[in-house]
Amino acid sequence: MSDRSNSDDFHAHPAGKASDFLTNALIVGLIRLALALPYAARIRFVGWMVQKVVGPVAGYRARALDNLELVWPDMPKAERALIANRCLNNVGRTLIENYSARDFPQKMAKNVPQGPGVAALEEATAQGRPVILVTGHFGNYEATRAALVARGYDIGGLYRDMKNPYFNAHYVKTMEAFGGPVFPQGRKGTAGFVRHLKAGGQLVLLFDQHVYAAPVLDFMGLPARTAVSAAELALRYDALLIPFYGIRQPDGLSFECVLEAPIPPSDPETMTQALSDSLSARIKDKPEQWFWVHRRWRGDEV
Repeated sequence: MSDRSNSDDFHAHPAGKASDFLTNALIVGLIRLALALPYAARIRFVGWMVQKVVGPVAGYRARALDNLELVWPDMPKAERALIANRCLNNVGRTLIENYSARDFPQKMAKNVPQGPGVAALEEATAQGRPVILVTGHFGNYEATRAALVARGYDIGGLYRDMKNPYFNAHYVKTMEAFGGPVFPQGRKGTAGFVRHLKAGGQLVLLFDQHVYAAPVLDFMGLPARTAVSAAELALRYDALLIPFYGIRQPDGLSFECVLEAPIPPSDPETMTQALSDSLSARIKDKPEQWFWVHRRWRGDEV
């Protein structure tokens, strides 16, 4: 079954460099080709393409290997290479799943979220209390949001604009397609994000990318600048702070959606460190599912 629901957005024309335009054109071509395939074939195809072609050419494989060596210098090179390859495959699968704006939500609608955070979310929603759901670039971070939206939750999100404006213009549409409002980082986006939260809504945040001047916390045994905004918002608006994960299963197509127990309120850095510890445990268990391609550690942590 093909899924073309975002095709009209591929030709948005924001201002950008010629190299950005070319890169976006190549990505759009890959996405269009993939969306013409049956669902399972499309997921496997883009996973393979990012692992074998896009990732190595774009330098993502090299960056993943550098990060893996930084975190696990004693791990055999062959094992780090295997994790990097599987990481790229997961990145590709995640990309095309998020562009499958009809098929992917339909599949996730059959998924029943698990974990102690489910009951906490249900109780908070019944009371009109806001909830902040926090995760990292692990598995597919949209899988659980799609599963919850299918159960009637109005879950919004705050996103960071991609550096490539051509790609960003249509990628934002993929987040909107899963239901719930999405807000860009910045004054205007944050204002909308806060209004949704104050009204008792649920919001998703990803916290595992480097943020300049953010506090230095432990992540995977190394110092890493980490945004504490999710915890700050939770404290300010008496919102539950729930770690969650969409964990890819061995078939490469299905997911286990897990909501962990809420983080106890204390102070922003302590709460964020608890989030980092939660994500670190997930990565150690399934390292191939984290996006090692990001520049998480940049040498300015000391």
